[in-house]
Order: sequence, then C-alpha cells, then structure tokens
Amino acid sequence: MADTPLQDTQPQAGSPETPSVVEVLLDAAKTNILKVQEYSKLSFRSLTNLATSPRYMQDTLAQMDDIGVGSLPIVLLSGFFIGAVMVLQTGAQFERFGQSSLTGDVVAIALVRELGPSITGLLVAGRCASGIASELGSMQVTEQVDAMRAMGTDPSRKLVSPRVLATLITLPLLTTISVFVGLVGGMVASVFSLRLDATTFWERAIAVLQFSDLMQGFSKSVVFGFILATVGCYQGLNVRGGTQGVGRATTQAVVVSSVLIIVADTFLTKIALFLADKIF
Repeated sequence: MADTPLQDTQPQAGSPETPSVVEVLLDAAKTNILKVQEYSKLSFRSLTNLATSPRYMQDTLAQMDDIGVGSLPIVLLSGFFIGAVMVLQTGAQFERFGQSSLTGDVVAIALVRELGPSITGLLVAGRCASGIASELGSMQVTEQVDAMRAMGTDPSRKLVSPRVLATLITLPLLTTISVFVGLVGGMVASVFSLRLDATTFWERAIAVLQFSDLMQGFSKSVVFGFILATVGCYQGLNVRGGTQGVGRATTQAVVVSSVLIIVADTFLTKIALFLADKIF
C-alpha cells in the first residue's frame, strides 16, 4: 500500500482581519471622548463635594502646606529672575527712544496679566500635578483606593476634593507672591542696569495697574489651579499597569495640565479683554 500524506481535515482558522484606518480613528475618538466625560464627571464631583459634609479639612490643610509652601522656593526664584529679564529686554528697547521710565509700566502689566499667572501655573503643574498623580497612582496600584471604597469612603471626597480646594486657595497666593517678587527683580535690574530711580519704578508700576488687570491675573490663577489639580487626580486614579503605569500617569499629568493651561490662557485672555471695558 502506497504511503499517502496525512491530510488535515480540520478547517483552517481564519486570519484576524486588519482594522481599517477609519475604524482605528473611530476607536481613538471614542476613547478620548470617554476620557473627557470621566474627567468632567470627576471635576464636577470635586466641586459639589465641597457643599456637603464630610469635608476633610485636615487633609486640605496638609495639601495646602505641600502645594503652597512646598512650591514657594521655585516660585520666588523664578519670579525674581523673570522680572529682571523683562526689564533687561524691554529697557534696552526703550533706551533707543529715550523712554526708559516706561519700563516699570510694561513689566507691571506683563507680570500681573500674563507672566505671573502663566509661569506660576506651569511651575506648580510640573511640581504638584506630577506629585498628585504619582501619589494617587501608587494608592491605586496597591489597592488602597479599593479598600477605601470597601470601607464606605468616597475616594472623590477624600482624595480629590481636598487637593482641588487646596490648589484653588494656594495658587492665587503663589501668583501674588510671584508678581511682587518679579517687580522686585525688575526694580533691581532697572536700578543697576538702566540707572533708574527705585521710587520712580514703583510709582509708575503701581499707577499703571487697573482693577481689570488684577482681576484678569487672579481669575487665570484660579482656573489654572483647578486644571492642574483635577488633571493630576484624574491621571492618578486611572492608573493601569502597575509601577510602569504610575510613571506614565505622572508624565501625562504634567504634559496634559501644561497644555491645557496654555490653551485656557488664550481663551481667558480674550474673554478678559472683552469684559474689561464692560464690567470692570
């Protein structure tokens, strides 16, 4: 009997279909929309929790110390040198037209309206948004958040709301300190570089500021604080993949919060300039 090759009678398994470009884009869009919905829900609950008890004020004070006092050195250092650089850059141009005295006006408006809130928000986002994400991410990986839910404690009320409230309180204060220190740095640079009188610098810097300028800088710092706190909490509570996921969440918290702060700054500036002549 001649040898015959064995024939496979089992049906061949079909090869997996390669998704089309449209399907990939639709899946990515659905995923991003879901993330936006979850982030919006987390942000809304972080504010509504403040209206009812319990409020965990001890945790809020601890976060104020960590976010506010902990960020003070970098805010002081960066604010001083930003003000000095502003004077050196603008003063060199005003000297060409014999208007060096206008340096205080420009530096004060730039620091109060734009540089103070933006730079402070980005610095605190780099320090605190990453810290919040890594802290909550570690708790998520070690199942501490699940244990908190099992004991009947709302993680949003215990972990998110104190951090959001602490950031909303401390970031405007840090912005105010940054603006003042920036004006001090500008005054020092104007005295030693432009040979301007310190009294003249302060008089012009204070006289040029209006209430609308102060409200613009204050409102920006509040919005920036809300963004960096909620983004850090969202990234931390949605960590997947163990310790590597914590690292990814930390990086994403800094990147996303920084980008959102810059984008929000554009719209807030437009709105503030529109309302300045109508309300303030």
